[in-house]
Amino acid sequence: MIQCAEAIIEFKDGLVFKRRIRKRYRIKEIDERIRKERTRSEAKLISEARRRGIPTPIIFDIFDYTLVMERIEGDLVREVIMITPRISEQIGELVGKLHRNGIIHGDLTTSNLILGNDNILYLIDFGLSFFDSSIEAMGVDVHVFFQSLKATCKSWKELKESFIKGYTRSLPDAPQVLTRVSEIEQRGRYVARKK
Repeated sequence: MIQCAEAIIEFKDGLVFKRRIRKRYRIKEIDERIRKERTRSEAKLISEARRRGIPTPIIFDIFDYTLVMERIEGDLVREVIMITPRISEQIGELVGKLHRNGIIHGDLTTSNLILGNDNILYLIDFGLSFFDSSIEAMGVDVHVFFQSLKATCKSWKELKESFIKGYTRSLPDAPQVLTRVSEIEQRGRYVARKK
């Protein structure tokens, strides 16, 4: 069992059970509605991504606040001892394909990608995902991934360049998105003023 911010993940009989937990600070009726809506939304986004050719777990069932999914055997990308430029390039292609289909992951980190035992990269945890085709939303998604690379990989600059190569190959709007990523990075920095 794994406890996350919004859910408890349990593994049983080759399946993953993701159950959204109650937030006691919310009014009970509102909390129930939010958890049901987010569970349905996540299932819809995972299924839509999969229909568009993006490797994700198969959704088998959904009830109340629980998703029942296929368990992908493999390693989280953040736990892969050496993320190679080839893997990073494949991630870029995958994210470009996701964005080309108007899906924003919302939590694009090395913890939400699995390198399967079948050597296929899978996107997981669509809990913060939504439909959006704007350059801004895609830019924020890519920025979050770059921050994740920076935090988990010593060779993050090389991996960033490999990601960009794959992303550019699979998304026609990649140049605009990457320009926006640079703008987003500048928003977070303090600039010294001239006196």
